[in-house]
Amino acid sequence: MPTETITSTSARDRIIGELDKLPPFSPVLTRLLATLADDDVSFGQMAAIIETDAVLAGNLLRVVNSPLYGRIATINSVRHAVAIMGTNKIRNLVLGMSVARRWAGARVPGRWNSKQFNVHSLAVAVLADLVVLEAPVPYPEGAFTAGLLHDVGKLLIAVAMPGPFETMCDMYKSRAGSVQDCELESIGVTHAEISGAIMERWKLPKPIQEAVAHHHSPDRANNGAIHLAHVIEAADHYINSNGLGTPPYCHHPVDAFDDCYRKEGLNDCILKVAESFQAEFEAVRTFF
Repeated sequence: MPTETITSTSARDRIIGELDKLPPFSPVLTRLLATLADDDVSFGQMAAIIETDAVLAGNLLRVVNSPLYGRIATINSVRHAVAIMGTNKIRNLVLGMSVARRWAGARVPGRWNSKQFNVHSLAVAVLADLVVLEAPVPYPEGAFTAGLLHDVGKLLIAVAMPGPFETMCDMYKSRAGSVQDCELESIGVTHAEISGAIMERWKLPKPIQEAVAHHHSPDRANNGAIHLAHVIEAADHYINSNGLGTPPYCHHPVDAFDDCYRKEGLNDCILKVAESFQAEFEAVRTFF
């Protein structure tokens, strides 16, 4: 079967044009994502959005009452949960629970591993959210969402262009070289570019757009100054180096993490929160 040949511009336009092939977000998810651009969203507003979905609200209460958070008294309402844990934490939990399940219904090629993709995305999100508590990064509240969505371009490429996707997988498996080089040669555009374009289409805040688009080239996000993109790159590398990459993107051995990212101090930040990350990730992933 002949493979498709496409230019960089046409590849990007074609793939983004297939965005509606991903299962759509629910009204609750759409409204939650919109709150990322609202600095003044109140506890009551956040709770009111979540309470419109009874299943989602119930799952959230299961998480916040789990041993992970060590609450002595039971949290019985979404409003109480938001008041105790804050809008950012609750929004992150709901996004993490909901996005993975929504995308599980996408029609993907046989080589695509939806479960591992979701695990990887959640792991990067949880770790990035912990790292920004230690690192002076602008717009830290966007870390979880940027981590959760940083590789959505991979999913859309697989859904929109299964033929070139399979070609890229064969190319990456059979020879040395980065994923980005193989994507450019076989598809005409990188997954990071597509991910960033999706963030722009969804009108997410600019720092999230930049962090996602440049998570493999973070110095381009802010002329080399520390940026959320550096956090996502470092978290992504750490998660990959610990065996939680996304098949078929993880055939090659990952460089050891220990000597990476010392310039921004992110190496020490990640190693500092590694134990907390492991506990939170293992507890939260059981609900996803």
